[in-house]
Amino acid sequence: MVIHDPAFLQRAAEAKARVDQLQPGDLEAALEAGAILIDVREPAELAEGTIQGSLNVPLDSLPQRIAAVVPDPGAAIVCFCRGGNRGSLAAADLLDLGYTNVRSIAGGLEGLSAG
Repeated sequence: MVIHDPAFLQRAAEAKARVDQLQPGDLEAALEAGAILIDVREPAELAEGTIQGSLNVPLDSLPQRIAAVVPDPGAAIVCFCRGGNRGSLAAADLLDLGYTNVRSIAGGLEGLSAG
């Protein structure tokens, strides 16, 4: 289990309040509807597994790389990480960058495996 500092958890809670949280059971329908799946974890974490077809754009490089990966600010995007915090932060960052159809997987990969 990862222990996050209180400031990080506060930022993540604020992001979760702003971002639509996609329930794990709804992921398949979102993908079938054409959503682009972004794994915001660091490359070293991918060894733990990821979701097939997802694109890896780490949270720290997201503002610099997202336009090259998803040039359409209206595209449906679903962000995720291991536990849901960084995915929500990434989705909030994308909203701030002008992306309009952004969600995060509630609970991240852990939420998917629990469902």
